[in-house]
Amino acid sequence: MPERRVTVGSKVGLHARPAAVVAKAAAAAPVAITIRKNDGAPVKASSVLNLMTLGAMHGDEVVLAAEGDGADAALDALAELVVRDLDEK
Repeated sequence: MPERRVTVGSKVGLHARPAAVVAKAAAAAPVAITIRKNDGAPVKASSVLNLMTLGAMHGDEVVLAAEGDGADAALDALAELVVRDLDEK
């Protein structure tokens, strides 16, 4: 299963606006994407609530995973979002 390890770039972590942006992008992906922190259980990246309860703060490493046709491209696109500061205007 393809994975991407990335560092959370948003200063507020995956909370509120950044979580909504990431969840929207994950929901639009052609494959189901999961996200986990450290050795925690993976959760659906398409859920704002899941992202917020993950507790991923600025500088934390998270692991994105997906399987199926288009998984690599979907993971690359979502990883690119997670590393950015999505709270900036």
